[in-house]
Amino acid sequence: MDLAVLAGILSTGLFAMSYLPMLVKAARTRDLSSYSLGNLAITNVGNAVHSVYVFSLPLGPIWFLHSFYLVASALMLVWFVRYRRPGNGPTGATTGATTGMTTGATTDTATDASTSPPAEVAHRTDAAAVS
Repeated sequence: MDLAVLAGILSTGLFAMSYLPMLVKAARTRDLSSYSLGNLAITNVGNAVHSVYVFSLPLGPIWFLHSFYLVASALMLVWFVRYRRPGNGPTGATTGATTGMTTGATTDTATDASTSPPAEVAHRTDAAAVS
């Protein structure tokens, strides 16, 4: 086995291992609100087009790495569409990370902390109204 193939095998394993925490977290929490539909869709289209090139190469580590990317990006897109909640914004996902509320809680924009101005802005506004 030459050095190039060994490097390809090693890098394939490393790249695949770097994706696993993201995939496990997405599967476990079903929270993909930090991803955008556009990015996931373009990634899948790019991977499909890139497949024409990759699979024209001789069988090697790049085939396994690209196949892993194909499956991982397709899973992320499917999970994004499947797990988003309808009616909660453009991506349909509302989580504690973006609104300060717990996942699964209904959001009332009148009481949602993310729609209220920071205290110092509200204070300046009140002071300006008094002047």
